Amino acid sequence: MGDQTVISVKNVSKSFKIYHDKPLTLKEKLLKLRSNEYSHFFAVKNVSLDIRKGETVGLIGHNGCGKSTILKLITKILYPDSGEINVNGRISSLIELGAGFHPDFTGRENIYINASIFGLSKKEVDEKIDEIIRFSELGEFIENPVRTYSSGMYMRLAFSVAINVNPEILLIDEILSVGDANFQKKCYDKIEGFRLNGATIVIVAHDLGTIEKICDRVIWMDKGEIIEQGEADRIVNLYTQHMNQRFVEQRQQEYNEITAEEIVEEDLHVNKPVAQNSLNLPDDVRWGSREVEITEARIVNAKGQTTNVLLAGEPITIEIDYKIKSPQKEYIFGIGFYTAEKVLVYGNNTEIGKLKLQNMNSSGTVKFKVSQCNLLSGNYKLNVAVVDGDHRALDFIKFYMDFSVISNDKAVGVCSIEHSWEII
Repeated sequence: MGDQTVISVKNVSKSFKIYHDKPLTLKEKLLKLRSNEYSHFFAVKNVSLDIRKGETVGLIGHNGCGKSTILKLITKILYPDSGEINVNGRISSLIELGAGFHPDFTGRENIYINASIFGLSKKEVDEKIDEIIRFSELGEFIENPVRTYSSGMYMRLAFSVAINVNPEILLIDEILSVGDANFQKKCYDKIEGFRLNGATIVIVAHDLGTIEKICDRVIWMDKGEIIEQGEADRIVNLYTQHMNQRFVEQRQQEYNEITAEEIVEEDLHVNKPVAQNSLNLPDDVRWGSREVEITEARIVNAKGQTTNVLLAGEPITIEIDYKIKSPQKEYIFGIGFYTAEKVLVYGNNTEIGKLKLQNMNSSGTVKFKVSQCNLLSGNYKLNVAVVDGDHRALDFIKFYMDFSVISNDKAVGVCSIEHSWEII
């Protein structure tokens, strides 16, 4: 291990047994009423990584990807099935906070016990104890047994011990939600101080903003393996795009299942409450002569699927099915996008698009195509309408359906704008 490498993980794997039908009692075991079959779940699979002295490294990935297991292996809470881990430096881990606390001892007594686990002598704790107590904000409660503490007090004390042992290596696992906003800021400031003083920090967090802000390097894990690693902003962006894609796909699957259930219910003539898109709507959201009627409208994504969730940047189509009951000299079809608060974002119609519609089939579909959806993440509403050449409402449906947009753009507002920054 080189002078600059303080954590070396080489070809490390860690699996856990997942029992399919675990015996619950001695009787069940003896009579073999339940099987004892299990499979291996690999939380970490042949992972290798080196972390250099003074580096701040973030581990990201969805729950169960192996990032917390890596930290526990480094700090020897867990041991690998195979591979090798070498650590050079005093570790303080904000992982199993308060693991060494004794419930019947006071907060003060537990500080000494817990700090000794981190390798501090009594003399070193004597020098730090006032700062630890001050940082914990426990005041007079420090003399009470820990079993009388609330969960928040318990975590604050554990955090204060771990953060004040002057570690050379600090391992942090999703514990930065300890205490109120002021205490959290104090924790971040302390961690930032370690970073500036050359400590090596490995942090697991779902707060990608924090990860991007304080990390020199980010490692993206999935299914126990490293997918990608590199500069914080690049990896966070890749991971965000991946998770947004997954979220949209999951929402699409849910939408498909609900739609399939509705079709089955209609086929079986099941009575159910009238849905908004059944077009049986009150007069304050639908009006017009109905000489031309909108029979259905839908949003279609890039894959040709009817949907209510869109990934920004991809093409979309609004399809409006119509039926003409009384022919008109001219027809104008329109759409509108509104925010969830019913503020107009964008409106357009065939007249604006210089498409003159006169001799139309008695029924059909009008399509509004968008080459690239540039709405930002949020919830929106869709209006659809048809009017005659004099803009007299034939069928105007306000807030026909709700839909969501997931965008990788971090800008705020309702839409993305192509841009660049420069300084001269």
